[in-house]
Amino acid sequence: MRELAAHADHVYSCTQRDSAIANSSIVASWRRCIAMHRLAPEQMRVPLRLSDEELRSARQASENLIADASSELDRLSATVGKSGCCLILTDSNGVALERRGVAGDDKHFHELGLWTGSVWTEASIGTNGIGTAIADGRSVAILRDQHFFCSNITLSCTTAPIRDHRGQLAAALDISTCRDDVNEVTLGFLGQMVRDAALRIEINLFRSAFAGARFLMVPAASNPTAALLAVDRHDLVLGATRAARLALKLDDSRIAAGLPAADALQEQSISADEDLVEAERAALLRALSRSSGNVSQAAVALGISRATLHRKMKRLNLH
Repeated sequence: MRELAAHADHVYSCTQRDSAIANSSIVASWRRCIAMHRLAPEQMRVPLRLSDEELRSARQASENLIADASSELDRLSATVGKSGCCLILTDSNGVALERRGVAGDDKHFHELGLWTGSVWTEASIGTNGIGTAIADGRSVAILRDQHFFCSNITLSCTTAPIRDHRGQLAAALDISTCRDDVNEVTLGFLGQMVRDAALRIEINLFRSAFAGARFLMVPAASNPTAALLAVDRHDLVLGATRAARLALKLDDSRIAAGLPAADALQEQSISADEDLVEAERAALLRALSRSSGNVSQAAVALGISRATLHRKMKRLNLH
């Protein structure tokens, strides 16, 4: 009880001070919990929990997310699940939709509320990895007594937000553990793993949203793997990941207006006449490639005569 009282006193003290420590993201979350959500750190509580019907509705609304995340959850669980860790996938409202863990740890994690149907927002359970990552819109790590409530000070967690095909926050992926040997270094390794998995889920969501499109990597981005454009057969941009939007200064209005991929990537511009010539050259090259260089077959595929194809090849200097 003395430890719990000391934790509550520490939270109150830090939220009332004006210093570098008091201005940290953790203390900013503590302040939100007190001022916005009217919570008290000395409380012992578990997160709010949805009814079975409410959980079914939440899962139905996020069925694409669950489908695109399942393989990554399984892969991450196979790596860290046996080390006393629990994985939680939530929607943007902090509702736990999917969970992975070892059966031997289930009872303890269930008591803490790390279970499907639980609501891990700051309003529900104070400062925590999921709720604070959603509130801040960025990856966070919460080590034991950095949690707001006394009931969670044995818990350590690291969470990464997941963004949809428009770059909007859609979900959160969390690794939590109650191991007492976890430190900042360990949590840092787990944090990198959860960020990598969240990025792969984002890419899965993006590819699913633009099935049938071509995907271009943005080489100028700080993380080209995450910076993708979806383009149609006319090379117009259909969508862009958040990393691509930041790198190329794109938004929904620019994309909806009909943006050529070359313009988005700021490639060397050519005149309209040159553009038409290049388009014709590309069409001929594709036809010749598909026919393994057989001019007669290529001409049939293009719907023109063999002589016409030869003239076009000569004009475009194709051999």
